[in-house]
Amino acid sequence: MPLRLTDAQVNEYREQGFTAPIPILAAEEVARHRAALEAYEGIKGKPLAFPEKSKCHLLFSWADELVHHPALLDAVEDVIGPNILLFHFTLQTKEAHRATYAEWHQDDAYFHLEPAEQVTAWLALSDASALSGCMRMIPGSHKRGAISHFDKPGEENIIRRGQTIAGLAPDDGVLAPLKAGELSLHHTHTLHSSGSNDSDDRRIGLTLSYIPTRCRPTGDVRPSAMLVRGVDEFNHFEKETRLTHELTSEARLAHRRATGLYISLAGIAA
Repeated sequence: MPLRLTDAQVNEYREQGFTAPIPILAAEEVARHRAALEAYEGIKGKPLAFPEKSKCHLLFSWADELVHHPALLDAVEDVIGPNILLFHFTLQTKEAHRATYAEWHQDDAYFHLEPAEQVTAWLALSDASALSGCMRMIPGSHKRGAISHFDKPGEENIIRRGQTIAGLAPDDGVLAPLKAGELSLHHTHTLHSSGSNDSDDRRIGLTLSYIPTRCRPTGDVRPSAMLVRGVDEFNHFEKETRLTHELTSEARLAHRRATGLYISLAGIAA
């Protein structure tokens, strides 16, 4: 019996390559975590940007708490099993009335893992509606396996390298809207994209990439990952240590090392 998902949601993930929405956070939790993020942004005087928005669970207590949230991990366990690594984390924010977008792509184009069992848990800290540029999915596309991508970076592309595929239009697929505090799950081979934020509020999403511990990197780079549930009998990754105090020199050093490994793996210019 699933821990968090319904049987129908588990089946939808298997057959369609994604499922949404999944309620995770209470309104108080959403408000608290968003406030912590925006307090730091207020100090910096700008939205959280690269490299801090990448693997920010190694820098910020609010992010560390969310990647270990029991309800979220229960949902992830329902599709990949009990031994779970957090492989990557990117904060994906679209400011209000900005043409920020993501081209059609598969997450596996960046991750290069075997077996292809990575699941992206996309957690909303603000409403992700059609108006604000929620994700679009191509149902069943995960069954096609890995598809050839080409680089198409752009100034407003939310993904720095901008890998994409040919043959799809911006309004293809189906929308996957979320309310603040809700989650979607999609498979590493599921084709997805998103459009501009034409709403009056920021679209704040946490892109959390989880893998079963049996997954391994296939390239020359041995990236890092953090065990968040269960046991790791394989040791395919450099081990990330859970944050104890945010924004210390030790935390920044660990973050710099982990993001450096990921940049090398994904082929992203620093």
